[in-house]
Amino acid sequence: MGHLVALALPGGPAYEAAIRRVWAEGNAIAPIDNRLPAAEQARVMAALRPGAVIEADGEQRSLPDGQPVEDGDAVVVATSGTSGEPKGVIHTHDSVVASAEAIGKALQVQPAADRWLACLPLAHIGGLAVVLRSIVTDTPVEIHDRFDAAETIAAANRGATLVSLVTRALNQVPADLFRTVLIGGAASPADRAPNVIATYGMTETGSGVVYQVPGQPSVLLDGLEVHIGPPDSPAPPGTEDEIHLRGPMLFRGYRFRDTPFVADGWFPTGDLGTLDSQGSLVVAGRRGDVIVTGGEKVWPDPVERVIADRVDVAEVALIGRPDPDWGHRVVAVVVTASGHPDPTLDELRETVVSRLPLWAAPKELEFRNELPKTSLGKIRRNLL
Repeated sequence: MGHLVALALPGGPAYEAAIRRVWAEGNAIAPIDNRLPAAEQARVMAALRPGAVIEADGEQRSLPDGQPVEDGDAVVVATSGTSGEPKGVIHTHDSVVASAEAIGKALQVQPAADRWLACLPLAHIGGLAVVLRSIVTDTPVEIHDRFDAAETIAAANRGATLVSLVTRALNQVPADLFRTVLIGGAASPADRAPNVIATYGMTETGSGVVYQVPGQPSVLLDGLEVHIGPPDSPAPPGTEDEIHLRGPMLFRGYRFRDTPFVADGWFPTGDLGTLDSQGSLVVAGRRGDVIVTGGEKVWPDPVERVIADRVDVAEVALIGRPDPDWGHRVVAVVVTASGHPDPTLDELRETVVSRLPLWAAPKELEFRNELPKTSLGKIRRNLL
C-alpha cells in the first residue's frame, strides 16, 4: 500500500514532474487548492489525511497521522459539490487511463501534433484531468497556475490546440484560436462556436464523459453507460429521473466513506435528466436545485438565462424558499449591472413569462453585490 501525497504547489512544469515522481514511487496524489485560505486548506487536508506534502519549493515533507491508499490508487480529489464537508474522490490508475484514452479517441488527439493547455484550477478535476490525460497519452501540455485571458491567448499562439474552459473564461478568449475547446462547469452558452464542445461530467467521472457538439445529439465516451432512474427499472424515453452512470472511467469510491454505488456498479449522480428518442442525454440539473412551486417544477438554469439577457442584470441566481401556500416560492437573487437602476420584481416577471411558463416567474426579488460561487463559476445556492 502506498501513501497519499498532497500537492500544494502552483501550476507549471514542476506540477507535472511532481505527479510523475509520486506515481513512480507507488503513491497517489491529492491536489490542494493553493488559493484557499490557510484554515480551509487545513480542513481539506484533515479530511484527506495525506502522509506527505509537496509545497512551492518542490520538497516533499512527511505529515503526521497520514493514512495509506490502496494499491492501484492514483489520485484523490477533494470535492463537496457546492456545499457540505470535503470528501475525497478516489481514482485509480485504471480509471485515469480509461478516461484519457476515451477522450483522446473522441477528440482524435494526435500527440505529435496537438498540445493541451491546462489553465483551470488544478485542485478541480476539470484542470487536473488535462494534466493527467497528457501524462497518460504522452501528449504535450502547458500548465498554468490559473486562468488569465492574455496568457491563454499567448499559449494558443505558442501551439496549444486543445483546452478545457468554463463559460466565464470562454467569454474572454477567441474560441477559434484552438482546434477544440471543452467547456464544463456552469451552463454552457447555446450559441457557442462549432469547435466548442459542451461536456457533462463531475469529479466522480474523472472529467466530462458526455459530449455535445452544437446542433448535434450528445455522444457518450467509449465504455460509458447511462441509465435514467433505478438501474433495475428501465425508464421510457422522455422520462425525467436520476441519471445513473457506469463505466471504466468512474472513480473507485470516496476516501473513508461507504461505497456510493448501487446494484451492478451503477453510480447515482444526483442529477436529473432524460434520454430522448435518439438516446441523447438531456441534463435538467441537480436534484437539489429544482424548485417545486404549486406542484410545478422550475429549473433554475433556463429562468436565469432569460433574466440574464436583461441589460440591467449583471448576474442572477434562482432559488426556492419555503412557502406555506406554494410549498416553495421562486426567488431571484440579482446583481444589478453597473450604471443601471435596480430592476423591479414586476419587470423580471414580465421578462420571464414572455418566454417561459407563468409558474417559472419569481415571486420575490433580492439584490446582492455579488453571488457566491465555486472557483469554476458554479453558483453556491446553499449560501443564498
